[in-house]
Amino acid sequence: MQDLPHRYSATARAAPEGDAFLYANQLPLLASAPPTEFGGPGDRWSPETLLTAAVADCFVLTFRAIAAATPLPWVDIKCEVEGTLDRVDRVVRFTDMLLRAYLRIPHGASADQAQRVLTRAKERCLVSNSLISPSRLEVVVEVAADERVSAA
Repeated sequence: MQDLPHRYSATARAAPEGDAFLYANQLPLLASAPPTEFGGPGDRWSPETLLTAAVADCFVLTFRAIAAATPLPWVDIKCEVEGTLDRVDRVVRFTDMLLRAYLRIPHGASADQAQRVLTRAKERCLVSNSLISPSRLEVVVEVAADERVSAA
């Protein structure tokens, strides 16, 4: 990792009607629109879905880094994030982020160790740590029947 602080930048551009377009250096253009709950078409990324996706992505990438350092053998991980948007003190904001992590580990790997690594990933996820809303983690660890821990 490079020394802190890190700086990231992105740009959004829009006309009075239609999609907004998001871009950043060396990344593909991304179309954005309001979600259906705010009168949008519902078939584009919205700021709300981008935020929940950022939490899921950060959790998975943080898990991967911690698992590699542990080392924890694993087969695959999926993280679903459900963000709750509500009005609090006349301000609309996210009030909760529920992370549901599904981890498959090979036969012979420790489910307890997997649980500890998942918990550490949640504690160290910089995106969810940067939000005002609390985040919660639900975990399912499944032992893959056809995968075995390799003796390295």
